Amino acid sequence: MTDPEAFLTSIFNAAVAAADPEKTIRNHLPAKPKGRTIVIGAGKGSAQMAAAFEKVWDGPIDGLVVTRYGYGAKCERIEIIEAAHPVPDAAGLEASRRLLEKVRGLTSDDLVVALISGGGSALLPSPAPGLTLADEIAVNEALLASGAPIAAMNTIRKHVSTIKGGRLAAAAHPARVVSLVVSDIPGDNPALVASGPTVPDSGNREDALAAIAVYNMKFPASVTAHINSHAAEAPRPNDPRFAGNEVHLIASAGVSLEAAAAEAKRQGIEAVILSDSIEGEAREVGAVHAAIAREVATHNRPFAKPVLILSGGETTVTLRAKGKGGRNSEFLLAFALGINGVDGIHALAADTDGIDGSENNAGAFADGSTVSRMRAAGVDAKAMLAGNNAWTAFNAAGDLFVPGPTGTNVNDLRAILVR
Repeated sequence: MTDPEAFLTSIFNAAVAAADPEKTIRNHLPAKPKGRTIVIGAGKGSAQMAAAFEKVWDGPIDGLVVTRYGYGAKCERIEIIEAAHPVPDAAGLEASRRLLEKVRGLTSDDLVVALISGGGSALLPSPAPGLTLADEIAVNEALLASGAPIAAMNTIRKHVSTIKGGRLAAAAHPARVVSLVVSDIPGDNPALVASGPTVPDSGNREDALAAIAVYNMKFPASVTAHINSHAAEAPRPNDPRFAGNEVHLIASAGVSLEAAAAEAKRQGIEAVILSDSIEGEAREVGAVHAAIAREVATHNRPFAKPVLILSGGETTVTLRAKGKGGRNSEFLLAFALGINGVDGIHALAADTDGIDGSENNAGAFADGSTVSRMRAAGVDAKAMLAGNNAWTAFNAAGDLFVPGPTGTNVNDLRAILVR
């Protein structure tokens, strides 16, 4: 193999292709209604999902979806709104208002198709009565800095919202709601994707309060008071307003990892999948993956080389400083430190939506020479990791991976080639 980065890029592309919205939506089209068809959606892949739906649906439709700035797609009948991610803004607030308005006044003859993907939580700010957009922004910033797993974050988010936790579907009642969900959640619970605007979850207010306590989160007093009140309770899954609704998981990390493994084997490299739902502190997960790669490289166990080691899931980052980066680059910087000086190991860690954190990269590449190349560029890898500054480190080494928006979002992909 003469170009490991090209090989790893092909693995990433295979994983993304397996979640192509046109193919996956075509396989999950709902029955046509007697009345109107309204398409709604939110997430970093929602615009591409909307464009795909327009292509495969042969009846009249009207709709509105919200996606991240720069992630729009050309649609003729479905309006695309762009808003901020990962920190909500006024455009997202207006999008939430319009989505709720879009589904009100429907009848039992009407159909609502909800196109939901990861990132929708930040794109759908809709503060509960007595709260403000500034309160939701404060909550989101506290969540992102907490190190809490995504399930805990979304349980909290839905208790300060008027659109999350199934409330958007409740507003559409008595219309039938069919949710087509692209999962970026470990375990693939569709109610947790984008904080479940159309899919209620069993997580309750007590669960939200417990997570806040465990991760020592600090919210504005108005938010704390609201979550402690019964007004914060979200609809339960057995609420009669959800009877007859459908939820279809149309793409997930597990399916994409299988596709990545198949592509590796097609190119003559055996592949193993550790898990599609790995969670935990990014730097710690990176260190563990490095230990496994070193074991294979030096002792040919637990897997025989050459081998591609794959994993998915969603790690978290506890902010210790205000550096630049995301969970994949932080994972990979810890990984690079763990394989420093070891020959024959090449890795890519990237978010399948094309964005890792707030910069324009999906992730980065690393090998046994990464740390020394960073040092040659005047960057101390350990200091960068301590300061949550992984983007700066990989940028200095010229190892950022920038594929651009992919149109889908099935969590993180970690691919480690041991030659």
